[in-house]
Amino acid sequence: MNYILFDDNSWQNLLPLTFTRPVSEIRCGILTITEKWEKFLKQKCSFATQDYLSEKYPMVLSDENIFINGSVIPNLDLFEQINQLKVDEYLMNEKELLAVNIGDNKLNDVENKINIETLAELGFTKIDYNKDCVKIKNTWDIFRMNGDQIAADFKLLTEGRKSAPISSTNQIAGRENIFLEDGAVCEFSILNATNGYIYLGKDSEIMEGCMVRGSFALGEHSTLKMGAKIYGPTTIGQHSKVGGEINNSVIFGFSNKAHDGFLGNSVIGEWCNIGADSNNSNLKNNYAEVRLWNYEKASFVKTGLQFCGLIMADHAKCGINTMFNTGTVVGVSANVFGTGFPRNFIPDFSWGGAAGFEVYALPKVFEVAQKVMERRDLQLTDIDKQILKHIFEITEKHRRF
Repeated sequence: MNYILFDDNSWQNLLPLTFTRPVSEIRCGILTITEKWEKFLKQKCSFATQDYLSEKYPMVLSDENIFINGSVIPNLDLFEQINQLKVDEYLMNEKELLAVNIGDNKLNDVENKINIETLAELGFTKIDYNKDCVKIKNTWDIFRMNGDQIAADFKLLTEGRKSAPISSTNQIAGRENIFLEDGAVCEFSILNATNGYIYLGKDSEIMEGCMVRGSFALGEHSTLKMGAKIYGPTTIGQHSKVGGEINNSVIFGFSNKAHDGFLGNSVIGEWCNIGADSNNSNLKNNYAEVRLWNYEKASFVKTGLQFCGLIMADHAKCGINTMFNTGTVVGVSANVFGTGFPRNFIPDFSWGGAAGFEVYALPKVFEVAQKVMERRDLQLTDIDKQILKHIFEITEKHRRF
């Protein structure tokens, strides 16, 4: 069987994080949604995503293909139900399309129109799934669901395995809930996993004097710098450097928040850098419900949350001592600096701060991105440039400076 993860309308609600990736490439817990499905399926998945992303995230087809909703988190029961689908059957949970088995004879008819209306018109048979399932619908779901997902991923990754040794220089509570992959290093720190899990990826490091209260996941080749204070549930993806104080936040990977400053109830994409002593607010002074910018509606929408901080898309940066208001959205390749609080929605490819913004020109964007990626021994490819160019063009309407 061949498995393909498709984007539904959650892709629009998850902007700007999904401008540069399919929905299933979002990290929540220890793993991305793609990685979770691949663990259950025991094979690689491909993607049915936006046209401009398809060269980087291609779709691989065979004679019989099961398309799985990329915003849905797998569990064992759902996995089993999906595998029981026959050709021309689709699985529904209330109004949500979860999966569909499409034979070779109908692939051209469905194309990229993987929705309930198209399937019904083509005579597909509906199968009801009456159990609860977890779905990432909004940007704030990522940090809100992170604790449960760390717990699920921890069990998925560590079941039947033995942790690498934990150095005796550390103070440990809840040792049974701590797992170190090979090469992970932690010395002279406090790890409290009494009420959560702590997972250290391969060749990651917790430097001296850190205080970590689970749940916490540190990705491969990532570093928690000296004296950091971590309140769970927090996830740091691969190849990142993090310091200061962090509470209930997710950093996708390849990003730095290397110095003091507070990050709370936030999601940070890839290739981001947060300057020294920068802070975000995660609670309004009047304790009111937080609203966040929604690209599809082109307005601020209610989150239902009292605590909600910063959403920062890929390649965004901020200078030292930057202050972000409660519920701020920063677009792709935005560069923020200066004194005062900038606006709550900073459009993609913006350059400036509270004193005003101008357009961050593409040649400069490419130059900086190339330098940043070379630091991780990676290259900004022509495909990456085409994706950024497309995002630049479709987001022009937001840059009315």
